[in-house]
Amino acid sequence: MRMKIGLIGRGISQSRAPELHQMLAGKLNLNYEYQLHDALASDFIDFQTTLKHLKNAGYRGVNVTYPFKELALKCADSATVGAQRVGASNTLLFSDQVLAENTDYSGFIKAYHANFGTKKAGSVLLIGGGGVGRAVAFALSELGVEKIYLSEINTQKGESLVTQLCDLDIKAELVNPDEAPRFIDHIDGILNCSTMGHHNSPGCPIPVQSLNSKHWVFDAVYIPAKTELITHATAVGARVLSGVELFLFQGFDAFECFASTLEKPALIAPFIPEIRTHYLRILNA
Repeated sequence: MRMKIGLIGRGISQSRAPELHQMLAGKLNLNYEYQLHDALASDFIDFQTTLKHLKNAGYRGVNVTYPFKELALKCADSATVGAQRVGASNTLLFSDQVLAENTDYSGFIKAYHANFGTKKAGSVLLIGGGGVGRAVAFALSELGVEKIYLSEINTQKGESLVTQLCDLDIKAELVNPDEAPRFIDHIDGILNCSTMGHHNSPGCPIPVQSLNSKHWVFDAVYIPAKTELITHATAVGARVLSGVELFLFQGFDAFECFASTLEKPALIAPFIPEIRTHYLRILNA
């Protein structure tokens, strides 16, 4: 039986998700179909209507990306602890009901450990408090973060996230985006979870001259993989965590979620090193 999966988002025509999932399915000899549903490729996409259509069409589930992650959680009948904590979902599983999961959260933790080991995150500037920004913010609490300075243009959204973080005893402070650069000299990490740097939104979210080798830098954007932020961070010797890594590790977790209902467990662990090497090579070329 063919397993049908989709990705719903805006500006996703160049997404590598279908290729990654098909590669994993091929390793396990699964009959697997992964389709894009791009809000930019249609005059109008109503998220809830699209979900109902795909569920009725026999889809096993969908991945969800910008700008629908928070709405995705609201459309679910139930949610995992991770999705509830983050307040957003990037993975919806269909059965009699709709279950929300958040593999951005789990994927970021795994990507961080794969690159930086057990080194603590320290104090960080987090740019963007949307779907992926929320997931990364809560994931940082598992990585020894001392304080999160959140730069978010939507003040209401930013204040809400800071309050939720503080309620969990995660030190956080909302900073004005115009004033955010002045924190860079005094922090350990800079994390871009905004869309700036994406091929649809070129640019760099911070003044690059403020970066140095003492920083660690993460950019959630992976198309292109070598964003301006990543390029400049690499040039000054900063430790770098590319959006490619989050793409891969959240994708691995999402695939396992979709395949979890199979009678035979989907054991992808043996293939992760090979696939990770492949994507890091071609996307960072």
